[in-house]
Amino acid sequence: MKKYSIALIPGDGIGVAVTNAAREVLETVAKRENFKVEATSFPWSCAFYKETGAMMPENGIEVLRGYDAILLGAVGWPAEVPDSVSLHGLLLPIRKAFVQYANIRPHRLLPGVQGPLKSSDFDILCIRENTEGEYSGAGGRVHVGTPDEVAVETSIFTRNGVERILRFAFEQARQRRRKLASVTKSNAQKYSMVFWDEITEKLSSEYADVEVKSYHIDAMAARMVMAPESLDVVVASNLFGDILTDLGAAIQGGLGFAASANINPNRTAPSMFEPVHGSAPDIAHLGIANPIAAIWSASMMLDHLGETAAAAEIISAVETVTTRGIGIKAGSNKTDEITAAVLAALA
Repeated sequence: MKKYSIALIPGDGIGVAVTNAAREVLETVAKRENFKVEATSFPWSCAFYKETGAMMPENGIEVLRGYDAILLGAVGWPAEVPDSVSLHGLLLPIRKAFVQYANIRPHRLLPGVQGPLKSSDFDILCIRENTEGEYSGAGGRVHVGTPDEVAVETSIFTRNGVERILRFAFEQARQRRRKLASVTKSNAQKYSMVFWDEITEKLSSEYADVEVKSYHIDAMAARMVMAPESLDVVVASNLFGDILTDLGAAIQGGLGFAASANINPNRTAPSMFEPVHGSAPDIAHLGIANPIAAIWSASMMLDHLGETAAAAEIISAVETVTTRGIGIKAGSNKTDEITAAVLAALA
């Protein structure tokens, strides 16, 4: 029997509840498909930060390195710990240390879910560069607290970083409808974004079977609203990909349906899977968080691990549940109710 060691980081707020839901689904489908999921939970969170002064222990990265994959719930509690601290103390270090340079986020309407757009026939896969770009953390502040204070934030784009995410996106497009949209703002950012466009054009000759078009970020935002069905694979920098995928979540019915994967394509370290939504402190105590995004992320994890049949079973179960009208509107069903319905559909 195959065994997979999974590191669970439930995190803060609703992250705990949705991670528990995903874990139940994983254990159930593992039994059906004759493999085993051995999950270890870590309490790293804003509460952990308040107790220890760190979002995770000094050896946290090395602890995680021994696992096959990481499933994360949500991190953040702004009233207690600044987001800049929680993000740079846990999520970003994991992505960078494990070279999870490809962030994958699928955007499509599940059966029964009503999106805000007239168009419902879209299936977009957003590929976001995940380790450099605008979130590199290069910069600083001087003359702090004075009228002359200066803050500098420098985006870092390397040829290796840009080329590898573009190649990854081209390969994803080859597996789908062979259409790739590359997103920049090269009319205004004449160094980094022109650099990105040039590498896109260069690589396009190697992928002659893929139709590639370049868009400016503002035009792409409009296209995702006006003509989402025209898009297949969309690739963008760290910042632009972050923004576009929240828009993608909105058109697919909300953050409760938005799953993601932080992939190390070379498989030299574990990849991490997480729902796109945050910790939602305002509803954390109500038991109404939608676990579908976390469950979908768990399905993406199994697909990455090679358990494609189990991954497909989870998505099929989720679609059965949403078709019945369960979990399709925020707050309309309890977390436990949605989870139980998915488990029943699996059975």
